[in-house]
Amino acid sequence: MAHVRIKICGITSLDDAVAAERFGADALGFNFYHESPRYVAPEAAKPILRDLSPFVEPVAVFVNESWTAIWETLLRSGYIKTFQWHGDNVGFPFEVRFRFVPAFAVRDASGLQAVTKYLCNCRQAGVLPAAILVDGYQPGSYGGTGQQASWELLAGFDPGVPVILAGGLTPDNVAEAIRVVRPYAVDVASGVESSPGKKDPEKVRQFIDRAREAAARL
Repeated sequence: MAHVRIKICGITSLDDAVAAERFGADALGFNFYHESPRYVAPEAAKPILRDLSPFVEPVAVFVNESWTAIWETLLRSGYIKTFQWHGDNVGFPFEVRFRFVPAFAVRDASGLQAVTKYLCNCRQAGVLPAAILVDGYQPGSYGGTGQQASWELLAGFDPGVPVILAGGLTPDNVAEAIRVVRPYAVDVASGVESSPGKKDPEKVRQFIDRAREAAARL
């Protein structure tokens, strides 16, 4: 039986965090990008982070943020050891105390080539990310759009680091996404919401249950 990890992203309240934990999420995402409808201030996230189970991984999400600002935010949080970076012209950090997950909006085969080239540069610099996140492509947007990634394009893609699949996932399609792509993890935000930034507990439960069932059949 394969174990596919599940991240519920865009957590803005303790109630949503508790529900996602109860249903079996492996990780919760906290969006520190001001322009996002799922933005949560680091100070507001801290009491949520403090009450998380020790076996649920909190993940900070940044967009086009400088490494210095990211370090400062993560150090102030006191609880987060992993962060996602969305944006333009992704680089790689030389700070090793945090796990780094760069996100790529992949539209076609050239997008996968860009991921491969990026990872090659990381290997040469000795700073491989902990994983990569592959998202749906929508110009001018950085995740959380509900735009589906190309599963067939990603089928069999093995970049040498774990692949987290995001983009347009819902309780209705997550099983098929896992069957086709066989990712290390799946990441959902808008697909389990009642409104932007507010999770629907039943959708969260269904998403996690169906992802687990699909992983068990691999």
